[in-house]
Amino acid sequence: MREVVIVEAVRTPVGKRKGGLSTWHPADLSAVVLTALAERAGIDPGVVDDVVWGCVSQVGDQSSNIGRYAVLAAGWPESIPGTTVNRACGSSQQALDFAAQAVMSGQQDVVVAGGVEVMSRVPLGAARASGMPYGPKVLERYDGFSFNQGISAEKIAQKWGFSRTRLDEFAALSHERAAAAQDSGALSARLVRMDTLTADEGVRRGTTVDILAGLKPAFTADGVIHAGNSSQISDGAAALLVTTPEKARELGLTPLVRYRAGVVTGADPVLMLTGPIPATEMVLRKAGVALADVEVFEVNEAFAPVPLAWLAETGADPDLLNPLGGAIALGHPLGASGAVLMTRMIQHMRDNGIRYGLQTMCEGGGTANATLVELAD
Repeated sequence: MREVVIVEAVRTPVGKRKGGLSTWHPADLSAVVLTALAERAGIDPGVVDDVVWGCVSQVGDQSSNIGRYAVLAAGWPESIPGTTVNRACGSSQQALDFAAQAVMSGQQDVVVAGGVEVMSRVPLGAARASGMPYGPKVLERYDGFSFNQGISAEKIAQKWGFSRTRLDEFAALSHERAAAAQDSGALSARLVRMDTLTADEGVRRGTTVDILAGLKPAFTADGVIHAGNSSQISDGAAALLVTTPEKARELGLTPLVRYRAGVVTGADPVLMLTGPIPATEMVLRKAGVALADVEVFEVNEAFAPVPLAWLAETGADPDLLNPLGGAIALGHPLGASGAVLMTRMIQHMRDNGIRYGLQTMCEGGGTANATLVELAD
């Protein structure tokens, strides 16, 4: 099979709920990153074979194949198709995997992967407003569990013995690292600055455990999960340009990273958010790379117990985990988050000469993606 490289990656700033991106239609916000991707790469959009676009709440403004309407909103040729992927929080990471698979197989040569979510306009849970997606047989199989991710996060905290203080320490560190990354410019290189927003909006400087201690539990009266140690409801979009080294040379493009391996797995849908643990083992085995050789890990901070349980089980170096902060501080625009994380990680690898980077996402329903990339020469 053919080698796959990522040659360009861009993202919008991540906006907070009702913040600087809240007035943008998701198709138009998607068009911003598609346009920037082509301009920065210096390519004619007509060379793109397909656009694979992640989006979770595919109703209202995000319905009817938002991937296709993103292409049209960008003014790209009508001949370029687009499709929309829903792998819950890992939707745009799965979009990258699908794009890589298409290029690797030789079916396509240049594919754009990415995603969008404007949660200010299409609220979390909007797709379930008119019905229950699980069905009676699923509920019967799992004893009527509500499939509430917050409750699952509580169960993870209990199983691994994480106190509220430990979770809040992790949350405060996420804000501290994100603020430092903003100040150093580490988050700027691949950012498309918008008229309405020029930087990630969710970072709360000066967040401390004492401040977080004042927040009420969100899911159970005596619980440890609250708004401050959970990912933020956010708006954003991101895009990645995927091709082969040979096609990159033909187009005058310089690879940023090589796509080494991608996997997806299922796990217990009641604990729900533990999938990154086996997914990490799977992707490392598939790539033939040791955990000790990876120098940066992006484990999505859906809730603080998720990366902490991952750390406990993998034994990875905590200093290499989410070094620029994560979704607790920077936000989690569901369908865009996989591409946002990959964009951040690629730049971090380029800035610091890091050979291997691993990204993994927990997902609703108990699935998880993991992707390993290698710095290009």
